Amino acid sequence: MFGNYLIGLREGLEASLVVCILVAYLVKTGNRAALRPVWLGIGIACGLSLTFGALLEFGTQELTFQAQELLGGSLSIISVGLVTWMVFWMKRTARHLKAELHGRLDSALAMGTGALVATAFLAVGREGLETALFVWASVRASGEGSSAPLIGVLLGIATAIVLGWLFYRGALKINLAKFFKWTGGMLVVVAAGVLAYGVHDLQEAEFLGGLNDKAFDISSVIAPDSWYGVLLKGVFNFQPDPTVFQLVVWSLYLALVLTLFLLPARLRTPAQAPAPAAPVGGRTED
Repeated sequence: MFGNYLIGLREGLEASLVVCILVAYLVKTGNRAALRPVWLGIGIACGLSLTFGALLEFGTQELTFQAQELLGGSLSIISVGLVTWMVFWMKRTARHLKAELHGRLDSALAMGTGALVATAFLAVGREGLETALFVWASVRASGEGSSAPLIGVLLGIATAIVLGWLFYRGALKINLAKFFKWTGGMLVVVAAGVLAYGVHDLQEAEFLGGLNDKAFDISSVIAPDSWYGVLLKGVFNFQPDPTVFQLVVWSLYLALVLTLFLLPARLRTPAQAPAPAAPVGGRTED
């Protein structure tokens, strides 16, 4: 449930920040008439995301077991790739999101209603599709047969909407770069578990070998149906009996991606004064 809350919060906050920046920009520039196509684009994006999620959930139930595992494993790996890209992109652009969106809106306003719909649709649709895919993959990985994953996602999205509204009203000011850094780091850990489970799905589909080659089995110590076993499964997609292949993939992904994600912050040195530009004509003062 925690992993689903986190993805709902993070993706929802990205979308809500985009929406509040779009709306605030149009209101402040006296373009309230342009709000209708913006909301239309947002509505289309939300509808497409819900439809995509429903297709993932109900469209795979008629497949054979091996086909389900092959599709589930493949989509899990794709979702991890998308979320990994999103984590790095948001960490890099969090400081400049407003300026980037203002530039897009200026172009869209010049092009007309259709461009405004497309701008809002693309801004929100990407987060919506990523959310639907990653949540579906993480629910499969968690193995929860209850409504807890859905509740977690909805709570995360609800929190994001409230935060977005507070941002719009100017009642909340936080360091977005730090926020996305910490939530991004936690999301990398969640994604590592989803990736490992995707590998397990491909092994069960007989697309990859090594299904019976277990790295270890501590089911007797951490029972999957115990409260702490369920907690570890829900938060980190922990599996007490992973295969060697799963463990290798999980370790490599976590070590590589988390290191790259944290590396810029660790290597960042105190701001240095830029070198003085040479005066016109190339002369320098003594």
